[in-house]
Order: sequence, then C-alpha cells, then structure tokens
Amino acid sequence: MNPYRAYSPCTPDDCVRHAVPPVPAGVTARRIAALGRALSGAGSLRERAARVLDALDVALDVRGDATAPALSAPRAVGTLVVANHRSWLDVVGLFALEPVGFLAKREVADWPWVSSVARRNGTVFVDRWSLRALPTTVTAVADRLRSGHSVVVFPEATTFCSAPGGRFRHAAFQAALDAGAPVRPVSLSYLQGGRASTVSAFVGEDTLARSMARVLRRTTSRSAWSSTPYWSRWATVACSPGRRNARW
Repeated sequence: MNPYRAYSPCTPDDCVRHAVPPVPAGVTARRIAALGRALSGAGSLRERAARVLDALDVALDVRGDATAPALSAPRAVGTLVVANHRSWLDVVGLFALEPVGFLAKREVADWPWVSSVARRNGTVFVDRWSLRALPTTVTAVADRLRSGHSVVVFPEATTFCSAPGGRFRHAAFQAALDAGAPVRPVSLSYLQGGRASTVSAFVGEDTLARSMARVLRRTTSRSAWSSTPYWSRWATVACSPGRRNARW
C-alpha cells in the first residue's frame, strides 16, 4: 500500500444505495435522450452543464454566502475552490456554477465529454501515485491562479460516499499560499426525498458507465451546495522550508 495515496473505505457494493425506489424504464430512456441532446448542443459550458443536470433530473440547490454569486473572488488572481468529493456529478455541478479549471487525477483525461472540457479549461492533471511529481503539480496550480484562473481542488484526493469523508491533504493549499490567492470552501451533499442519498456516489472500483447508469435510474435528486466566505488573509501564514514535501 502506498502510504502517500488517499484511500477510501467506500465501495459501490457496500455503500451505494437508492434512498427511494428507481424510476421506470421509460423515464430512464427519456433521460438518456435528453442527456444526448444536452451533450451535443451548443452554448456556453455553464449552459451545457446546467442542461446535463436538467436531463438527469438533478436540482442544484446553492446555499451559503449570498454576497458572492460565483465561485471566484473578484480579484486579479484566481481563487482556489476546495470541496469534498462524492461523484463525477460534482464536476458537472461546479461547471453549472462557473466554468472553472480543476486539479484532477490523470484518469479523468480518458473520460468522455468531461475530459475535453477539462482540457479546454486548463485543468491540471496529477499522478496520485507519484510523490516526485508533487512540487511540479503545486507549481502548475499556482501558475494558473497567478494568471487569474480559478482552480477547483478536492483535497480528500478521492471520493467518499457520505460524510464525514476523508481528511484534507495540504499540498493544494500550498499553491494558494504561493500565488497569494483566496480560498473558497464549498461543501456538497446529495439528497433524495429530503434524505441523504449515496446513489450518485462514484467510489472504489466502480466504473463511470455503472455509476452513470445508476444516476439515470434513480428518482429525482437534489445536489445541495453550501459555500462560505472567501479566506483571503490566511495566505500570510508562514510555511516551513520543507513545505513542498506535503502529502496528497
């Protein structure tokens, strides 16, 4: 076992459940058709992401800091957005709020639709098995922030089916320190019928196809996002000379 890689105890067989019974096959077929139209249609990234959520019958419920309607702070430097991680739907939901870039595992580069969009948005891909690549990755994220582009990071470094999730790794925050960038904390959860649901979770050895099939079959759900005010003064905190050795 690699001591530097994040591990989650969640597996699709043990953790992923429909909180309410799945929808009939006819509803699933309608969603598949709507999803195809949403992915192939024109429009901005934000508009297309919103259409994907609509096609999947996922309602986006954003709460929290009413003073900042977008993820990014109104500054010349980009914002480091940090969030807990549940599913590939997290990425679609964030795109529907603002077309930001991501720090993503290299496997995402092979995902349909998401990979092409991520590349165009300047997403930084990371090899989570390589500690040696960590300083280069931190530098790449800091450079994106300095250039005025916001970057989303999931500091748990893997997905969990529900709260409390995993601990936040420190390395990505170093990029904000280096760039003097504000940090926007965001928490998310998925609900069905007002109850916490794990059916949208993408965990363990699950495949994207299996996860998407479950999402297409589940009863209408709500993705609840809660944001807090930016952290901006924290970037004055001193770091030790060995900070680059922070673990993912």
